[in-house]
Amino acid sequence: MIFAQNSLAIGLILVAIFLSLAIAERIWAKRHLTQNRWARWRTHAGFVAVNMPLEKLVQFGALTALYALVSHYADGRFGLLQWADWPVWLQWMIAILALDFAVWVQHVATHKIPLLWRLHRVHHADRDFDVTTALRFHPVEIALSMVYKMTVAVLLGVPLGALILFELLLSLFPLFNHANLALPGWLDRALRWIVVTPDMHRVHHSTVPRETNSNFGFCFSFWDRIFGQYRAEPEAGQQSMTVGLSEYQTDAPTGFTWSMLLPFRR
Repeated sequence: MIFAQNSLAIGLILVAIFLSLAIAERIWAKRHLTQNRWARWRTHAGFVAVNMPLEKLVQFGALTALYALVSHYADGRFGLLQWADWPVWLQWMIAILALDFAVWVQHVATHKIPLLWRLHRVHHADRDFDVTTALRFHPVEIALSMVYKMTVAVLLGVPLGALILFELLLSLFPLFNHANLALPGWLDRALRWIVVTPDMHRVHHSTVPRETNSNFGFCFSFWDRIFGQYRAEPEAGQQSMTVGLSEYQTDAPTGFTWSMLLPFRR
């Protein structure tokens, strides 16, 4: 119920952020885009049309099932955080950091486990890098990700308000760090000590495997530094690097049907 009540407000915030970034990256573009903009945007809009209702359905179903499963334990005080006498603000901080780390681990897994990579490569097949790339995820990956996140949230006993805030951050930051924005160098260097910037995440979308397998963060950047997965810049430079997957350097990834069927191709 709380998720449903906040969905409209969260949706309006995300639309406003998306439009602001889409305008900003047209004015302060980092790179020249090589693919047909409208073909890509139509395809990415198709992913949104499929994924949004699916995400909410899986989110509601997973939360309902998981909370029903644990509600008879310890008078509802199920999860690690519920057994600690910490102040609410500390519980929220720990919850958001723990959830972000869980998503970082999940992202690493999508690159290391072949079955998950088949799904995740839909996201990486985009040959350009702009705010709409953040919307390009296969619905099966979205469903699995939502079940995983909700399971982690229940096991941790994450306060519902903190979970809503984290879901907002997890929707907002990918829009920002996928944007084709030319941030001033000093600002990028300062921000990336805490959060993932567009220049930092663009490295992750390189066709060079050792660069693709780096910079896994979505919100906070320090997990990559802590676990040795951080790469400051692509070897070819931000302007000359090739974006996408080396085996799909054609116009095919701009198509919706092709992209949806990609996980099932050899």
